[in-house]
Amino acid sequence: MSARAGTWVADADSSGVRLDRFLAERMPGQSRSQIQNWIRQGHATVDGAAVKTGHRVREGERVTLELPPPPEPGLFPEAIPLDILFEDDDLVVLNKPAGLVCHSGAGVRSGTLVNALLHHLGTLEAGDPERPGIVHRLDKMTSGVMLAAKNPSAHRALSDQFKNREVRKHYVALVHSSPRAPRATITSGIGRDPRNRKRMSSRARHRRPAITHYEVREDFGFAALLEVRIETGRTHQIRVHLAESGHPVVGDAVYGGNRTADLPPAVVPAAAGLGRPFLHSARLELAHPRSGAPLSFAAPLPGELERFLSLVRKERRPGKGRREIA
Repeated sequence: MSARAGTWVADADSSGVRLDRFLAERMPGQSRSQIQNWIRQGHATVDGAAVKTGHRVREGERVTLELPPPPEPGLFPEAIPLDILFEDDDLVVLNKPAGLVCHSGAGVRSGTLVNALLHHLGTLEAGDPERPGIVHRLDKMTSGVMLAAKNPSAHRALSDQFKNREVRKHYVALVHSSPRAPRATITSGIGRDPRNRKRMSSRARHRRPAITHYEVREDFGFAALLEVRIETGRTHQIRVHLAESGHPVVGDAVYGGNRTADLPPAVVPAAAGLGRPFLHSARLELAHPRSGAPLSFAAPLPGELERFLSLVRKERRPGKGRREIA
């Protein structure tokens, strides 16, 4: 049995034992705190479902631990172009392109934003050594405004702002069909989908609070352009909330399914070739980590989204148009 994975069936003697203790007894040499971290990260499941560290196993339950390969040591700089919107001694704000991964992970050690920042800055020692400078993330295929901290004090101050929901995060999303309400708030908690570990879901057993507000800016009949603001920052939050409300983001193959048939024939080929969700981080508003001065940063839609939106506007259904929201 690999040190990185294992499956055990709980016997009568183990019934009632906490999951972290159950695993610690079967993995000598691993600390209890490390095992608890693995459980929180979803690497341990009971009968195929993620559970909390305090779960007490019952006789006959099948406990599985599957860990990713250990990370390769060290990060290195790479000459990856960055679109810098603002930079000072404490932070750097950039317009992230779709396709750029924020930091290394399972199977990814190069070509990330962290690699690019190391090349741009020379050194970066702030926060987690595996993802230095990163205080928030955008999905790989989401573009737009993102920031990174350049020193530990800035990292702490910015992380606190995100944690305390003091950063205002505005996105633009094009979704399938027209929401009935001109504005709405979605509050479904989000957790790891027990049936597909690469997806998130509001139907997960263990969910974290998530709050998404949206307003319809343009209604095309077959689609709608939304301004979205999130108070929390859960993985895939906007994509999950909009998809589960019946309006998946156009181009989202993970949560949107095959919805191109809902689009006008003239739009279908462009939608199939978009290659990314129509989701863009348009604006961030926060306080400077050192001075506390208010800051606001904006990034325009990238060219591929602007061109697609122009095509969508040409196919607008009669009686549909822009909505002015008070």
